[in-house]
Amino acid sequence: MNLRPQRRPSPELNLTPLIDVVFLLLIFFMVSTTFDKEARIKVELPEAATQDEQVAELKSLDITVDSTGRYFINQKEVVNTEKATLIRAIEKEVGERRDLPVIINADANARHQSVIKVLDATSELGFNTMTFAAKLPTKAE
Repeated sequence: MNLRPQRRPSPELNLTPLIDVVFLLLIFFMVSTTFDKEARIKVELPEAATQDEQVAELKSLDITVDSTGRYFINQKEVVNTEKATLIRAIEKEVGERRDLPVIINADANARHQSVIKVLDATSELGFNTMTFAAKLPTKAE
């Protein structure tokens, strides 16, 4: 007769389904978020003879990649498509600020390598917050 208590194996928690759910939620929120710049309210301001000088403070770093692979930083074209030139252009535009969110506007026909070059350059400079801009498809009626 064996009166010793039997040891039960400790329960194991399988994290795979939890990770899958978290990734699905992340993908859902990324796809459902839109960054449509056309939705801004258009206002025609009155004209004035004098103008106050104001230093426009950047709120984000907007990098655009067109279908041919050219780069534009805040709507200013970069001289060539080399990574070193891209890094210098970003540094010139933002100075020492690395807390700005980076918005990458890549053309649907842009080469994958061009977009990866932007990601690599911004990561190398120390930017942490990067997003991709997209627009909703138009509904066919």
